[in-house]
Amino acid sequence: MDKLLIHGGVPLAGEVRISGAKNAALPIMCAALLSSAPLRLANVPHLRDVTTLLNLLGGMGVAVSLDEKLGLELDAGRLHTPLAPYDLVKTMRASILVLGPLLARCGEARVSLPGGCAIGQRPVDQHIKGLQAMGADISVEHGYIIARAKRLRGARICTDLVTVTGTENLMMAACLAEGVTSIENAAREPEVVDLADCLRAMGARIEGAGSDTITIEGVSALAGAGHRIMPDRIETGTFLAAAAATGGSVVLRNTNARILEAVLDKLRESGASIDAQGDTIALAMEGPPRSVNLRTAPYPGFPTDMQAQFMALDCIARGTAVLTETIFENRFMHALELQRLGADIEITGNAAVVKGVPQLDGATVMATDLRASASLVIAGLVARGETLVERIYHLDRGYECIEEKLSQLGARIKRVH
Repeated sequence: MDKLLIHGGVPLAGEVRISGAKNAALPIMCAALLSSAPLRLANVPHLRDVTTLLNLLGGMGVAVSLDEKLGLELDAGRLHTPLAPYDLVKTMRASILVLGPLLARCGEARVSLPGGCAIGQRPVDQHIKGLQAMGADISVEHGYIIARAKRLRGARICTDLVTVTGTENLMMAACLAEGVTSIENAAREPEVVDLADCLRAMGARIEGAGSDTITIEGVSALAGAGHRIMPDRIETGTFLAAAAATGGSVVLRNTNARILEAVLDKLRESGASIDAQGDTIALAMEGPPRSVNLRTAPYPGFPTDMQAQFMALDCIARGTAVLTETIFENRFMHALELQRLGADIEITGNAAVVKGVPQLDGATVMATDLRASASLVIAGLVARGETLVERIYHLDRGYECIEEKLSQLGARIKRVH
């Protein structure tokens, strides 16, 4: 099992290119199931989750090919098995995103209940409730969601809570439904907008993506299309937080500051100087960071996927910060590992009180989920001595070549087999 060995104390400096967004690529890859014509995708990140989904789609009969520029083509013209088995779904919760497209295209789907990071409950009841409102017959048997519908019908759906994958699943299913579907209390994340852009390129009729009400007028079939995956805002935020924590100066290219405003505001509050122009963000840090309070919330609020990275930043900041987690009830597991490095953190319910300390000391730590892994890497970059991060397969699910990119910025980091 691979590990990351980090010798801390070096300010990050230089330029790095941001990859395509994992959380946009996965639902857009599932959108290929809606059409019998090829979907061509550019800027797809090379991640374990992407590979897992390609294996899942391939088992259903989707033909997968790469062009000379590493563009991805998915051809579901010979889709034959509307099944998502447990052995693939258990490693990645995003696999649930095949449910809506399979049901809409094939009239049936058998999808294992999902697995993924152990950061708390992420129930699929909103997916099921929405599809049932569109006329689907759904049961859960032996750990599988079994869904059937001759053709889905448009419906008014109001989700009980804001759910990104739920919004995406229902939006894809509604593209081939008969009539008009409205999704109220919809997720507003940029990744939802990116999926809608791709679906519109395929011929879908969608309005309101990026707002809390999305309206979809169903069509009889979707065509093939080409689409470029948006930049990864969480990878962007992670590298910016790492630069701020180490007192560095970095330039990130192929990114988009407009979809990261809540994170950039907090970085400025910590003392960072930020200049965003076009697809480039430059950050410079002078002196130790100041503590920043934050409260996670659905977009456009502060993203839960950046909470762990800011906890690492607050560990060595001047002052005391309170981090409140409102999205997942079990997303402070990284705090125990940060304490092994000397951090002063107290957890009370859904809040963490972090008192900055002058210095962290290297130690062996264990990653518990994807973003927790990133927080431990940031802490290792600032810690005195040597830090060994174990169970980094979580990192490989969501960060493309993270040790290579950090090395480009001067970090002393290497993968240990």
